Amino acid sequence: MFEGMRSGTRESIVRAVWSVPKLLRHPVWGGADRGHGKGLGVVLAPGFGVGDMSLLPVASWLRARGYLPTSAGLGFTVGCTTDLLAKLLRNTEEHAERTGRPVVLLGQSRGGWLGRLAAARRPDLVHGLVMMGSPVLDPMGVRPSLMRSVRFLTRLAAAGVPGLLDDDCLRGPCFDEHIKALAEPLRVPAISIFSRSDGVVPWELCQDPCAECVEVRSTHTSMGFDPDVYEVLRLRLAAWAQEIGTIRASSRTPSATSSSPIVPCG
Repeated sequence: MFEGMRSGTRESIVRAVWSVPKLLRHPVWGGADRGHGKGLGVVLAPGFGVGDMSLLPVASWLRARGYLPTSAGLGFTVGCTTDLLAKLLRNTEEHAERTGRPVVLLGQSRGGWLGRLAAARRPDLVHGLVMMGSPVLDPMGVRPSLMRSVRFLTRLAAAGVPGLLDDDCLRGPCFDEHIKALAEPLRVPAISIFSRSDGVVPWELCQDPCAECVEVRSTHTSMGFDPDVYEVLRLRLAAWAQEIGTIRASSRTPSATSSSPIVPCG
């Protein structure tokens, strides 16, 4: 849908899907070892307008390696930011309880910066955060083609269509609250994957000062199908899976004994 709209000639769902055979032939896809994941839970949050299907390859890849992925339950990620964050927090807490340890939040685009909001609010539930093409420095700084779609949805919301983000998500108290929260320091290890070939999100907006920023050569819509992205995930997630953590039922402070670096926010 909206994340898959063309931005120039580089961004389209069709082009992204054409990259799947390349991923399936790549060594990073084969040779799965179910011992890598050690049952570490991963909550998957898709980008704006695309839904869980965009992260199905990631879920399959994780499952084959012994991780326990689950959907964030955000649908097409086109709703009110406050509502989506509440759903993400609820499903993150449930998956952490189900797996018995803090989980990884992995989100693309809007799903990534929603994951950042969740990690900042409930670090006790989050072992690590992965953001893929997520404009955490300015969510409204995406390319004009996507912003036109966003504004169209706010007009539909104003006309009475339920379940969509409204004008308060773009300006006003809701917007101000979440922009402020996006600038909060992180107390969990985080990775921000970005690409200078991204035709939807300017790569500069992904430079989270509290995350390890890793460059790939993918387009925006192809990140879930790009072997370079999976190489990053393979190394970082395997390291996180080796660490031991438990959930503190009455605390909102980090509970995992983590050797992964937490990047100081400058």
